[in-house]
Amino acid sequence: MQDVMATLWHKANLYDPSRASVATWIFTIARNRKIDLLRRYARPEPEDLPWGPEDAPDQADAIALQQESTKLAEAIGKLPKKQRELIERAYFGDLTHSEIAAQTGLPLGTIKSRIRLALERLRHAMN
Repeated sequence: MQDVMATLWHKANLYDPSRASVATWIFTIARNRKIDLLRRYARPEPEDLPWGPEDAPDQADAIALQQESTKLAEAIGKLPKKQRELIERAYFGDLTHSEIAAQTGLPLGTIKSRIRLALERLRHAMN
């Protein structure tokens, strides 16, 4: 509260009655100050961040990840060529749908539809 009042005192010359009432101006400053405080406290402090090498992954987790990766690669390989190529460009080539459309000459809607269909097939294959 004291911080808001000090801000009001120092910025009183910036108040413009044609833009808002005094109450609205004060509440806006208080609201913005509260948001700033919440953001500041939500950030981790540097000393709270982990430093040094990470723990080695659990062997079971590593095996499960490898098996899922193999299963995904097989599922991608079974996709129709048109869908597989778009999935590879979007997810492995890090291209946007618009960039893929520009490269292939296909309409953007076609790109989106094929990728959506491919993702649906992959979702079913992974279950």
